[in-house]
Amino acid sequence: MTLSTSLLAAAPLIAGLTGPAILGAVPGQHQVDRPAVEHAVEHTAARRSMVVEHEAARSDAEQRRVLGYWTPQRMAAALPIGLLDSVTDGDGLLGGLTGRGGAQAKPGGSGGSGGRTEINVGRRHQASSRPQASTIGARWSTGGAVTRTTGRVFLTLAGADFVCSASTVTSASKDLVVTAGHCVKDGAGEWAQNWTFVPGYGRGGEQPYGQYAARRMFVSAPWSRSGDDNHDVGMVALATSGGRHVADVVGTQDIAFNTPRGGQTYGFGYPADPPYDGDQLVYCAGRLRDDPYKQTHDQGLGCAMTAGSSGGPWLSGFDPMTGRGTVTSLSSFKYSDDQHTMYGPYFGQAARTVYATAERA
Repeated sequence: MTLSTSLLAAAPLIAGLTGPAILGAVPGQHQVDRPAVEHAVEHTAARRSMVVEHEAARSDAEQRRVLGYWTPQRMAAALPIGLLDSVTDGDGLLGGLTGRGGAQAKPGGSGGSGGRTEINVGRRHQASSRPQASTIGARWSTGGAVTRTTGRVFLTLAGADFVCSASTVTSASKDLVVTAGHCVKDGAGEWAQNWTFVPGYGRGGEQPYGQYAARRMFVSAPWSRSGDDNHDVGMVALATSGGRHVADVVGTQDIAFNTPRGGQTYGFGYPADPPYDGDQLVYCAGRLRDDPYKQTHDQGLGCAMTAGSSGGPWLSGFDPMTGRGTVTSLSSFKYSDDQHTMYGPYFGQAARTVYATAERA
């Protein structure tokens, strides 16, 4: 069976993973790919070979330029990342793989323009007065920390503007968000530009906590080399806004690696393809299951969210009353013959290494 988008079936995750690790709270674009600089001495060479870094908006002037780029009109016109193949010439990794036969995957949902199956979720799109333990898509109306820590991402790739989702996570820098790798870098292709995070995004373009431009971006080497969807994870270190770190403004979610597979999970994001409009935080909830096609080591969650939800956090141990949990995966792709299951990468040792590099950037 063939995966036919930016997300390629690939080799198994790194073997020999250690036990679960939970990390709690801690009080012009340069197109350069290079191994990230490690702050820890231990295993420095190995880590450098596993993580690829990109310098984004480092100077104050460049950060102001990026924030100024995103006018309300540009934000409203930005497309779900799953539509990248329909607005480029097909030379990139996303464009070149669409249209093949067999089971196909769409990044973060059903966003491709050809053969898209629109999902009639009916009542599932309505707000729920109380959180549900099992839903394939409902508007989150309970409040809590997740409404602040989750946000929309706006980016430019291949000359077009797109949207994704992301979440703040605990880090030494207090500037870190996690999202999908394909929301940061087009696999073996180019890095995203004008990358901006808007936490707590609301109807009509409401931005209650401001905007944060990317300073530095990190992906694993397997994602950068070939778009290996076992490693569809990106970490982004943000610039401060008004002199304040994003973690000090909106808080963070914990993040964990090498956790037991399966279990109950809540997935969040801002789906923007019909029947959604990208203006509301939507969630799915249920138990995880392994990829039945055995094409990846990802796990699946019953979820009808569409493109635009790419990179949205999956929270284990989630408390619906406080809106807090532990990020253990994120929305990555769907098979085109199963629009009601979202797949997310397993956060193993490779993801942990990306995090260890990015959290102090």
